[in-house]
Amino acid sequence: MICVALPGLAISSRDEGQLTGRGLEGFYRAGRRVLSRCEIRVAGRKPLAVQAQMIAADRARFVGTLRTSPQAGPDPDVVVERNRYADGTERITLHSAASRPLRLPVEVALGTDLADLGAIASGNAGPELPASVHGSGLRWSCATGDASVTAEPPPADALASAGLLRWELNLPPGGSRSVELRVRPDGAGPLRAVGRAATSPLAAARAEGDDPTAAALLRTSIEDLQALLLRDAVHPADTHLAAGAPWRCGLAPADALVAARMALPLGTGLAAGTLRILARTQLTGPGPQSGMIPGPRRDAGPLLPPQCTGTEATLLFPALLAEARRWGLPEQETEALLPAAERCLTWLLATAGDDPYLRDPHSGGLTRCETQAHAHRAALLGADLLDACGRAGGDGLRQWAQASRTAFRRDFWVDDLGGGRPAVARAPDGRPVPHLSSAAAHLLDTGLLGGGAMAPGLLDKVQTEHLARLLGSPVMDSGWGLRGLGVKEPGFNPFGHRAGAVRVQETALAVAGLAAAGFEKEASSLLRGVLAAAAYFEHRLPEMYAGEQRTEGSTPLPHPAACRPAATAAAAVVLLLTTLAGIRPDAPAGTVTLRPVRSAPLGEIGFTGLRVAGAPFSVRVSRLGLAMVEEAADGLQLGA
Repeated sequence: MICVALPGLAISSRDEGQLTGRGLEGFYRAGRRVLSRCEIRVAGRKPLAVQAQMIAADRARFVGTLRTSPQAGPDPDVVVERNRYADGTERITLHSAASRPLRLPVEVALGTDLADLGAIASGNAGPELPASVHGSGLRWSCATGDASVTAEPPPADALASAGLLRWELNLPPGGSRSVELRVRPDGAGPLRAVGRAATSPLAAARAEGDDPTAAALLRTSIEDLQALLLRDAVHPADTHLAAGAPWRCGLAPADALVAARMALPLGTGLAAGTLRILARTQLTGPGPQSGMIPGPRRDAGPLLPPQCTGTEATLLFPALLAEARRWGLPEQETEALLPAAERCLTWLLATAGDDPYLRDPHSGGLTRCETQAHAHRAALLGADLLDACGRAGGDGLRQWAQASRTAFRRDFWVDDLGGGRPAVARAPDGRPVPHLSSAAAHLLDTGLLGGGAMAPGLLDKVQTEHLARLLGSPVMDSGWGLRGLGVKEPGFNPFGHRAGAVRVQETALAVAGLAAAGFEKEASSLLRGVLAAAAYFEHRLPEMYAGEQRTEGSTPLPHPAACRPAATAAAAVVLLLTTLAGIRPDAPAGTVTLRPVRSAPLGEIGFTGLRVAGAPFSVRVSRLGLAMVEEAADGLQLGA
């Protein structure tokens, strides 16, 4: 159970709420474990655990019971409630149901190693540090930092040698008493999570309708996005999403851009902040990398070599800026970011040269299907953006995109008895790598142009239909979402993070792309699968989970290395659900077009608190698949 309000984390087991110091358990601040052990005894005994649940993204609640007298019978007469917060607060409350006053000794055993998360994950955390009494609590110190726990009310006894705080609490019949612990690194003030501030860039949208899962899933996902927000250290007005907890609590450029793009229905503020942050990292000056957004390499599974996320981020940058403008990013902010977008597009054309493909420089010229989808979208949306802003260069980008489409439809399509499939890549010698993978879903994600039109894709109409049938077949649709690799492909592993596991981000892209292309049956099946999985994950979807086939009575299996919450998974929920309404804004033209899913796979559903053109936007889709705008910016016209 992971409570998140970055840079704070609290990681707990589900057993009883006791922090024992085993594994990843503990309170963290900025990647360092400031408290690893927090064990409670009441009257010399551990409470009997009866419930553990997440209350919000940053809070978990644990409930235990005690019988204070052997003569009391089987019923407990004391309830021990622990509320644990990501900001480093632990509130322990004892509720008495006894008919007589109780005087109960309460002991809290504390300890920490002050270890970095990476060291803990690799098994190199080290022993607990010795404690010293510090004010109304305890303190620990090592060469790399200090941390302390303070208590309110102050304990009656504090034993540094045992790491123990002790109280004698008097509970009247039916009464309650609380103890609050506050865990902080020395010198650190109270944690002020970005998502809790009034300046949060994400709107608190809500869903309601026939399917209660949709409402719970959207609410939890937005809470998770708020919890993963971080401010730029130098420019605190700019925020971005951390990739996920507990493993990736920093900036991952490609993931941050993907999540900001999928979260555009919640407003353009996150996109603007993310773009400004990454524009400041853009490489400039002479050389082939000029214009790139740097990013680390990422494992691509057993069939392909690692790929450069910097390439992905560089292509996502102008596409996000173009679409954010359509959703209502002010022209002044667009103009300020335009030079960085132009440098990304210049890099694209310079790197491709006379080649219709953008090849992978790290793999001897490998050409990835996914990269071509990103490059083609960047070229078309970038050209549209340059034209709208009165800049030159749009024609050259469109010409390259046209050449890329012609070549891709010829070179990347692998014919077979089933009608064919797109290759996942082409080897440096031109041979196709014919495996069917979820990378093909990116071919359906063409991007939003003006007037509610979607950009043309790399596949023609017949090829798109064949791909839709494949993505909707049991080969790719696990019943819980889209597999990363087809079940019949060599190297398939239902737990393979790029070789068979369900990745929520790519499932959402597939659902949106299939719906936009008119393949509602396939889109609806994938959508319902993810919602069914969400119920087993308490509506907090991890970035991935096992791609085993759904059967009667089965449950989705969590991936042991998945972040949960994850920015791309939480933002993917926004895209998944709003796809049902088919919202296609063109704020500069003052219009919004609706292309709802006519089959209404979740029945009636309504969204309130979305944002289009900088104003609240509410829309409802009926059981007949008809969409109606209920709230919108003044002057915003419904397009045809």
